[in-house]
Amino acid sequence: MSATLTAAESRGAGGTETSAKRSPRRGRPVNENGRARHRGSRTLWRRMRAVWQLYLLLAPTMVYLAIFKFWPLYGLQIAFRDYNPFDGFAGSPWVGLEHFERFFTSPQFGEILSNTLTLALTNLAVAFPVPIALALMLNQMPDGRVRSVIRGVLYSPTFISTVVVVGMLYLLLSPRTGLVNNVIALFGGERIVFMGSPEWFRPVFVGSTVWQESGFQMVVYLAALASIDPALHDAAKVDGANTWQRLRHVDLPGIAPTVAVMFVLAVGNLMNVSYEKAFLMQTALNIESSQIIQTYVYQVGLQQAQFSYSTAIGLFNSLLNLVLLLTFTRIVSRMQRGGQP
Repeated sequence: MSATLTAAESRGAGGTETSAKRSPRRGRPVNENGRARHRGSRTLWRRMRAVWQLYLLLAPTMVYLAIFKFWPLYGLQIAFRDYNPFDGFAGSPWVGLEHFERFFTSPQFGEILSNTLTLALTNLAVAFPVPIALALMLNQMPDGRVRSVIRGVLYSPTFISTVVVVGMLYLLLSPRTGLVNNVIALFGGERIVFMGSPEWFRPVFVGSTVWQESGFQMVVYLAALASIDPALHDAAKVDGANTWQRLRHVDLPGIAPTVAVMFVLAVGNLMNVSYEKAFLMQTALNIESSQIIQTYVYQVGLQQAQFSYSTAIGLFNSLLNLVLLLTFTRIVSRMQRGGQP
């Protein structure tokens, strides 16, 4: 009778006998043979040993991240200290949030933050949809030499460095000898100082970014379009769908996951506006619109040797970028789930 009750008690809610019991000595789960189960660490170690070749390939990347990405985070403490190179990190006096308060109350704070956000959001709003449109239009063209040439022309600016791009801008937009101003003067217009006008800094910056970076992203979307099942297009044609309807109901939903991933990556780099281009395009005439957080950090950090102050500004920029990334990631996730929390 007692054996029957013991067997009945060991059965789960579904009427099946549980395969694990509790060890009377240490309270660890045991199997049917009364032996203690392997710990999670042992199981994880066995799994890692089974695919050790993959972890070996991953090791150089992990070492790189540890040395150049995670170890430098130790230096962030100087944002809360009055850093002196002779005293070192630990020896410099602790000042708390003094550098952050100095930046927030400085006269340049509003202008710098406004310039950074305006340039970043404008760049995202204009440069992000252009590769999608180019990929959709190029995907509608028949395979052939013309399509290959157009794809190569659109993709080739990706290999041009930022320094060369800015040099080309100075040559093309020169007030006296630039091709653009010569064309404007040819049609009776007045020459424009593009690189010295605050109102022209953002259009030139965003336009050059679209020209330089759209080709690479276009190739990513073309790869996503190539993975769409051709049977979907055939079925849409049978149902009488035209080109626009197939693009709207087949192509766009097919690349929607790729668009979402690319958008999250773009938002993750939103506040890290291309420092090199902004710095090279910055002049004394357009500084009121070209002074962004990255160029200001360079100015006060390296040129004026205010290391703690510049570190605090950079940390504020990174935290703001993290908040934007988490916010937009949550928004995209909710949109993909149909708006459900």
